[in-house]
Amino acid sequence: MTPRRPLSLRAYGLAAAALAPLVPSLLAARARRGKEDVGRLGERLGRPGLERPAGPLVWMHGASVGEGLSFLPLIVALRERRPDLAILVTTGTRASARLLAERLPLGAVHQYAPVDTPAAVDRFLTHWRPDLAVFVESELWPNLIWAARRGGARLALVSARMSAASAATWRRFPAAARAVLGAFDLILARDLAAAAPLAALGGRVDGLWDAKLGAPPLPADPAELARMKGLLAGRPVILAASTHRGEEAMILTAFACLGATARARLVVVPRHPDRGPEVADMALGHGFTVARRATGEDGEGARVLVADSLGELGLWYRLARSAVIGGSLVPGVGGHNPFEPARLGCPFAAGPHVDQWPIYRGLVEVGATQFLAGERDLVVWMEEAIAGGPALQAMAAKASDYVRLRDAEGQAVIPRLLDLIG
Repeated sequence: MTPRRPLSLRAYGLAAAALAPLVPSLLAARARRGKEDVGRLGERLGRPGLERPAGPLVWMHGASVGEGLSFLPLIVALRERRPDLAILVTTGTRASARLLAERLPLGAVHQYAPVDTPAAVDRFLTHWRPDLAVFVESELWPNLIWAARRGGARLALVSARMSAASAATWRRFPAAARAVLGAFDLILARDLAAAAPLAALGGRVDGLWDAKLGAPPLPADPAELARMKGLLAGRPVILAASTHRGEEAMILTAFACLGATARARLVVVPRHPDRGPEVADMALGHGFTVARRATGEDGEGARVLVADSLGELGLWYRLARSAVIGGSLVPGVGGHNPFEPARLGCPFAAGPHVDQWPIYRGLVEVGATQFLAGERDLVVWMEEAIAGGPALQAMAAKASDYVRLRDAEGQAVIPRLLDLIG
């Protein structure tokens, strides 16, 4: 039975309803800027783009690319045990929609998530009628969650975490926080650090589970992998993966310190591909010959390749002799996924700012990676990659072993979700 909705949530619902007439214009403006899929704006208003499959339906929701892709191993595992389940995945970004269109397994479909207005939410839930709703990480839309619960769906919040800013906002509305978190039948925090603010806000944390566990290795097109291996033969690749503004300058400066005679090639994969031109200009400013993947260049003869394409990180981890994982060299991001290079046997290091990824501590303790404190450390790391000694390969092997054990833990959530479906 759904508990009484507190005054703050009722006020939120009324405000969202009052603003609803403005939403189509706002979505159209976002579409003109390339932020929305113009052909699928109806989905954002809760109007379905597909028929609902027959039988029980599991709805999985994540904000963007990372959260959406984290569902893939869950989908496979759920359908292995319950082939009758249909899976609906919702996200909010065009990039996630493109990648999921390529990677969703049989029995799963993608739709854009509805905006959190009462009418859009009602249209969405009336059509899809989910039996189980699984939210990943920190997407807590009050109208959507409350209406799903009121409609009879069981709810799970998995790999849950909350930023300090979000936690501070929810603390201003304690009754709303308790009500929203109390709507979930199952809450699994990503780690102990993530569990603390959820519990403080009144959530009943039922255990720990990280959505990044158990995922398959990032894919790569075999033909493209073979082609790029041929082009790069004899030239070691140093990869800067998922970089943010402020990090490329540090990495390019360190790469320049290797000297013009170094045969290594630097591949920079900006976290946001639309920054490709900016990163390319930066590399040109350092005196490098530059190519951009987004313009169809493969970088033959260029010292720096800006891989501003989508969904190719698995290709570069397979080609790189070593990698520096971005989001970690400057404060404010919290680091990016170390599971991905570890699964592919690519030696990797990161900067010191990895507070969003506590697993780094365990990886460092077993000698599976290291922290790079500044430009000098970056230079030494790159020199070791060019030298190609056994130390980096030993590090990669330790990382693979460590992550393999953690990945095995990723299956533990499946029975708990199936229990909610009945």
